[in-house]
Amino acid sequence: MEYKDYYKILGVEKNADEKEIKKAYRRLARQYHPDVNSGDKAAEARFKEINEANEVLSDPEKRRKYDDLDQDYQRWQQTGGASGYDFNQWSARGAPGGARPVYGDINDLFADDPQFSDFFGTLFGSMAGRGSAPGARAGRTAAAPRHVEQEVEVTLDEVYHGAQRLMDVDGRRLEIKIPAGVKTGSKVRMAGEGLPSGRGGPRGDIYLIIKVLPHPTFERRGDDLHCEVPVDLFAALLGGEVRVPTLNGPVALRIPAGTQAGRTFRLGGQGLPKLRAPSEHGDLLAKVRILLPDKLTDRELELVREWAKLRGVAAS
Repeated sequence: MEYKDYYKILGVEKNADEKEIKKAYRRLARQYHPDVNSGDKAAEARFKEINEANEVLSDPEKRRKYDDLDQDYQRWQQTGGASGYDFNQWSARGAPGGARPVYGDINDLFADDPQFSDFFGTLFGSMAGRGSAPGARAGRTAAAPRHVEQEVEVTLDEVYHGAQRLMDVDGRRLEIKIPAGVKTGSKVRMAGEGLPSGRGGPRGDIYLIIKVLPHPTFERRGDDLHCEVPVDLFAALLGGEVRVPTLNGPVALRIPAGTQAGRTFRLGGQGLPKLRAPSEHGDLLAKVRILLPDKLTDRELELVREWAKLRGVAAS
């Protein structure tokens, strides 16, 4: 199996911070994006490699595990690497507190278009639990491993930021990592983490079936979010600034004078992260809902009637 140097792929130093990694990823993703390099298989392969490197280095837990492997791998190389390096030893590494991090096999979310290498799968679990049971006798068919399937509800905020769940399976406490950008119906697989087929036999897989809960403010359409934003009548007439909610905190939006009710403003990159490329986001579409003032004073009513006369509108 080919070792992947994710730092080299992104062109950053091993002590690079989150900002440097994000900057390098965005630059390379733009350069090798399939939309820019239509039909170029080499660019497509490079783009997938860049996404894989970013998937690991932008996630603190994955990066920690990869850095541990990298140090051990470099030491192994320095000794001459006489025998093949055992990558599989890292797929079952434990964590403090009795909970072992388990990463969903993201390739299973795109069964017809695998995005990640065998190296990624081995390191983060997609290759675990494969193969025949140890000690199986020749001529005897091993019992089929038992899979575990469970629906998991996630909020829209968790879709935005990514999520984790603690799960007890056969006396083992697992910390399940759910990637950002999942959709209702997405299936996250933890290979080799299910129930054993029998004494000493291989374990089955765990399948988490994602169900995204409705949000009180936002409606999801693909990776885009839709919402209504209340705008004061005078801001709509004269122009002004309003605060638009997003899943990452409110942002300012400049409303031009004469804005009509129902007008929709697109805020680029304020939607949900894309499952295949979590550093890229959809958009937020904010629809204007104009707020009329209530409990007008006599003077205010008088002014409104005068305004209506100027506009040629009959008013009571």
